[in-house]
Amino acid sequence: QVQLVESGGGLVQAGDSLRLSCAASGRTFSTYPMGWFRQAPGKVREFVAASSSGGLKYYADSVKGRFTISRDNAASTVYLQMNSLKPEDTAVYYCAAASWWIPGRTMQAGMVDYWGQGTQVTVSS
Repeated sequence: QVQLVESGGGLVQAGDSLRLSCAASGRTFSTYPMGWFRQAPGKVREFVAASSSGGLKYYADSVKGRFTISRDNAASTVYLQMNSLKPEDTAVYYCAAASWWIPGRTMQAGMVDYWGQGTQVTVSS
């Protein structure tokens, strides 16, 4: 069993930066591919970024070059650094621990074993 707790969301202006954190419980964190998803009002949950246990990374085209996923296996924490935020980045952001993932491809919701509760990110124009 893995529990995920996100933090770091908030209200910012366009162009600002935020860093989301996701702290995981359990001693097997380092073995899980980890990802970030987001869900805007009235829209389906979408993939944002993923990292393999060894640090291979992949991003959605909409955030490539602006967002960076990283992980600290010793601290059982995964991060999402978000720069140059846009109003269209407004959403609830969810941390995810997947049972499997193919690096270089989008992480699908069906691959996810555990979800965090979500943290709201609001970007004003």
